[in-house]
Amino acid sequence: MTDSEFLDRAEILLKTIEAACDRINDETDADVDNQRVGSMVTLTFSNGSQIIINLQKPLHEVWMAAKSGGYHYRWADSQWQDTKGQGEFFAELTRNACAQAGRELHFFA
Repeated sequence: MTDSEFLDRAEILLKTIEAACDRINDETDADVDNQRVGSMVTLTFSNGSQIIINLQKPLHEVWMAAKSGGYHYRWADSQWQDTKGQGEFFAELTRNACAQAGRELHFFA
């Protein structure tokens, strides 16, 4: 993957996360604040916990930091896949967001 391809795919991912937060806030009484600064998105839940997603451009990876730990994702098989085989990005974001928010939240591409 070229740098340009990575940046294009990563930008789609970040915009999808932002749109998912807007959808969740519109459709539920959840209060998921999303703040983007450059290539980093911070999700803040009503209890103050956070999930941080940022790009590691030199590695062509997307990193997610949650209470449960840190995760690294690379584009493979038309999805962002965990580099240690732990699953697809949006499934893991959903799992971590539900755990941290204490309620059902659904993130998807």
